[in-house]
Amino acid sequence: MTVNADVIESSGTPGPKGTLRPAAAGQPSSRPLPPGRDPFFHPPRGFARHAAGTILRSRPVDIALFGLVPQHVTAWQLLYRSQDLHGRPEVAVTTVLLPEGAEPDAERPLLAFQTAMDAVTDRCAPSYALQRGALSPGSITQLEWLLVANALRRGWAVSIADHEGPQGNFGVAREPGYRGLDGVRAALRFAPLGLRPDTRVAVWGYSGGGMASSWLVEMAPEYAPELNIVGAVLGAPVGDPRHVFLNLNGGLFAGFPAIVIAALQQVYPALAEVVRRDFTPEGRRLLDRARSLGPIAVLPLLVGRRMDDYLRRPLAEILPDLEDMFDELRLGNRTPACPVLVVQPVHDQVIDAAGIDGQVERYRAGGAAVWYVRDRLSEHFSLLPLATPMSLDWLADRLAGKTLTEPTTKTVWSVALSPAHWRGMVEMATTAMRVTLGLPLRPAAAPASGEVSGLAA
Repeated sequence: MTVNADVIESSGTPGPKGTLRPAAAGQPSSRPLPPGRDPFFHPPRGFARHAAGTILRSRPVDIALFGLVPQHVTAWQLLYRSQDLHGRPEVAVTTVLLPEGAEPDAERPLLAFQTAMDAVTDRCAPSYALQRGALSPGSITQLEWLLVANALRRGWAVSIADHEGPQGNFGVAREPGYRGLDGVRAALRFAPLGLRPDTRVAVWGYSGGGMASSWLVEMAPEYAPELNIVGAVLGAPVGDPRHVFLNLNGGLFAGFPAIVIAALQQVYPALAEVVRRDFTPEGRRLLDRARSLGPIAVLPLLVGRRMDDYLRRPLAEILPDLEDMFDELRLGNRTPACPVLVVQPVHDQVIDAAGIDGQVERYRAGGAAVWYVRDRLSEHFSLLPLATPMSLDWLADRLAGKTLTEPTTKTVWSVALSPAHWRGMVEMATTAMRVTLGLPLRPAAAPASGEVSGLAA
């Protein structure tokens, strides 16, 4: 993969090597390199001197479902300046997209979508996993493309940042917010999108993407107050990672705690010391395995594994050493300034609803406007597609500036029972068919007046 000309200090205007014109869908290309081996991701000299969100480099890319089925979208990657947990400058990448053939439009809104990367390996980063030719076994991001395409059918621009950063820091506090917000800044500066500094921005993510989206809206008032973020949908957004960690340990989804430990030890010295001192050699080999695979590949391998089986002393004795880390990871201690819709299964087998109840309570205690929908019949994996029509309609209303009622908490049997749901599911099925067959994403029909679901009104 070649590196396009650097574009530092060009206000987002691409360099002279043709970065304005992406390759057409279906055009052959070489297999992409994973980010760790791709020169495009290497920081240019002097990048740290520039403001957060400054575009450092850009290139067109081909998007394909599962790396195989070319998609009819226009896409670029932007390398930009961001920062890590401690405020140290670093580079990050976002993939920005338009519907195929779309002209720059200053009135077009932007969706900041955070994927459920849930992995340390860079093969699960969206910048790699979404590219044509990518080999990304176990990637959730590749499945989520079926849903993100619905936003493009609405005519929105989309920014999908590698919110875990170059090292795959899954679960780390604040960093996803910095990278996501700086990705939005970069997208607004990128001339081919035709957006403005005051472009309306919506935020969406589910599970690990909901956690990252939570950090984005929590950090926005302090870190990027100039952005016009008009609403966010947080699906099953984790809430309290300590609670999730203990709840999943030894169960069907014990692979998630292993992936999180493999990631967090890179950033938190207290956890790195626990891994060095208290993990057995077999335990460290388990973490290495979790680092190298995508979540869908890791989970079947680690079903029923208990951390105590890989420790030299009981987990209960180790947890007090990690309380400061878990306190920092807990969501809801900062208040979003935008309206927020939270969607959560009551009987979620991965993320206990009690942790999300707490996140919502903390947001409201800080003065945030939160609409909370709890679904009795859905479980963790089914709610994402079922709630997609409602989530996109709710964001569309925020982008259109429609008036909201007072914030509410509603516990429903299923979001699928709302009057507007089935029309949205038909549109979503149509999108999935077009994505799977590699057909153009024709514009979706707009909801009729008053048709948007009242569950989150």
